[in-house]
Amino acid sequence: MTEGVKVELPLRGLRVIDFTRVLAGPFCTMLLGDMGAEVIKIEDPSYGDETRDWGPFVGGWSTYHLTVNRNKKSVAVDLKSPDGSALVEELIRTADVLVENFRPGTIERLGFGPDRARAMNDRLYCSISGYGTTGPRRDQAGYDTVIQGESGLMDVTGFPETGPTKVGVAITDCLAALYAVQGILLAHISRMQTGKGQFLDIALLDSAVSVLGLPAGIAAATGQGPGRLGNAHPSLAPYEPYPAADGHIIVAVANPRLWSRFCAAIGAEGLEQDPRFATNSDRLANRELLNERIRALFEDTTVDVLLERLGAAGVPCGRVRTIEQVLEDPQLAARRMLMDVAAGHEVVRIPANPIKLSDLPPLRAEPPPALGQHTDEVRASVTRARQREP
Repeated sequence: MTEGVKVELPLRGLRVIDFTRVLAGPFCTMLLGDMGAEVIKIEDPSYGDETRDWGPFVGGWSTYHLTVNRNKKSVAVDLKSPDGSALVEELIRTADVLVENFRPGTIERLGFGPDRARAMNDRLYCSISGYGTTGPRRDQAGYDTVIQGESGLMDVTGFPETGPTKVGVAITDCLAALYAVQGILLAHISRMQTGKGQFLDIALLDSAVSVLGLPAGIAAATGQGPGRLGNAHPSLAPYEPYPAADGHIIVAVANPRLWSRFCAAIGAEGLEQDPRFATNSDRLANRELLNERIRALFEDTTVDVLLERLGAAGVPCGRVRTIEQVLEDPQLAARRMLMDVAAGHEVVRIPANPIKLSDLPPLRAEPPPALGQHTDEVRASVTRARQREP
């Protein structure tokens, strides 16, 4: 960071009206809030974002809710009441971005669909939904686990004998949130250049399909997708985890040079000389036999020893760790990738924002707001702004 120069967070001054709940939308708006945007989360006064009631809980707070709602203000209003509707209208008129991820048709029934909202303020309206706002399935609800199946992700996740398997996190929600942030920033730049706002349409299905490049390429080339390969890679071997004496180690041998180093590091030059494993194509064709040999070599050796040998040889490798171990990783501590957030009288350690800009000041870590915590504050600011109008 430049010495003596005060650097503000890059989105300071950007006002975001947040009509989102659960994961994709809140994750998107939290990332904007991390970078300085004023995020005003509109919630139903009866129960708010439903994840407030999703356990487990720490200090009376949902840990799920804590992880995607920091750096926001909560305004609890009844959108069906004249007073609540009028307040939100005033907020929309002053906003730079509106983000919603309701089931298709819901936001329109509440009176704040894209047509009406953009008539009030034609800046930027971002909709996040399962299938998008166009196409024959636009009216269907889409939750992450459904989209993982519909997108083909489950066709390439898991083992052949287990059947369809979802990724261990709500990956399609997270992908949609990241694309939404990217789209919002692109549209914001465009608006600064042209003065014109846009409607941003993000679908979980689109987001999931966008990362299927390798399996889609295989299907295009062979007429058939790779299917479920467990922990194996469809194009490389060895490139997967193996059991060791006290855990599992992952190795990633991606070229002939690494194959030679791998064999030397584990004292298995015979593998390199075996014609059945001479090339990557040979190793793929004989993957099962190769894995048997590697497992036999690893089974009596600890993960630490294997990591030391392979690491010294420059072979990409790593330990398969538990979440608890990850949260204690000194590498993540050095990268400031974990932050402590207050949950009542307790503190919860959650993942931080991974963006590292050289001139970025320390990111905020304001805890998620209580339901309606900022209603009076925001209402007062709207009243003051109205009084200043000529």
